[in-house]
Amino acid sequence: MDTHPHPIAKADFIEGMAKGMAVLESFDTERQRLNATQAAERAGLTRAAARRHLLTLAHLGYLDTDGSHYWLSAKVLRFSGSYLASARLPRLLQPTLNRLAAQTRESFSAVVLDGDEVVIVARSASVGGQRLMAYGLHLGARLPVHATSTGRVLLAGLPRSTFSAWLKGRELARLTPKTTVDHKGLRAEVERVRRDDFCVASEEHELGVHALAVPLRSMQGKTVAALNVVASPDRLEAQTLQTDLLPLLLDAARELRPLL
Repeated sequence: MDTHPHPIAKADFIEGMAKGMAVLESFDTERQRLNATQAAERAGLTRAAARRHLLTLAHLGYLDTDGSHYWLSAKVLRFSGSYLASARLPRLLQPTLNRLAAQTRESFSAVVLDGDEVVIVARSASVGGQRLMAYGLHLGARLPVHATSTGRVLLAGLPRSTFSAWLKGRELARLTPKTTVDHKGLRAEVERVRRDDFCVASEEHELGVHALAVPLRSMQGKTVAALNVVASPDRLEAQTLQTDLLPLLLDAARELRPLL
């Protein structure tokens, strides 16, 4: 999948900035503390180049360090905070998420596609003291596309040729014993989503969690986000998700369409 949707002329491309961002993006929930060798490997740079970028980012305040390892500082939240405060999509979706949560006492999220992952851009936690699950823990959480209901909905919204290019040669990580990791199986799941216009993913990303998602489309028919609800199996079985909550999600998607 093309993660650079806005091509520019080679003369306008600042390679140093791209390398610095690659180093910054090498920090994630999997590896929260990196040394220069690890950052170089993850960012595809030489160790010397990675070290210079790490030192610069620490000097600018975006990383903290003990002199050997580096980790993200609170300053990086300026970007996410500014996005959530100013971006149109989260503002449009938040009232609907709040209403759905108040109606059902479940947890709802709106998610967008970002390369190999989906990102939560709006969420409304369930009310009434229900335990919050790691699956929808916080705004900005990044989840694997192939193993989530929202990811499959967003993949289904891509042209088939784009989806095929995304899948070609890709290793699908096994996150639980129930994760679909073969290409044929994922293709079948995405085709099912195209046909049904919703997706249920049961314990594929996290054991004990069922998730249901529907696409959020613009008036032009483009899938711009996915809307989902998650629940533990001791509270809601997959079939109950479809019979009780799917109509609410589909109604919400229809109401939001003129706004997207």
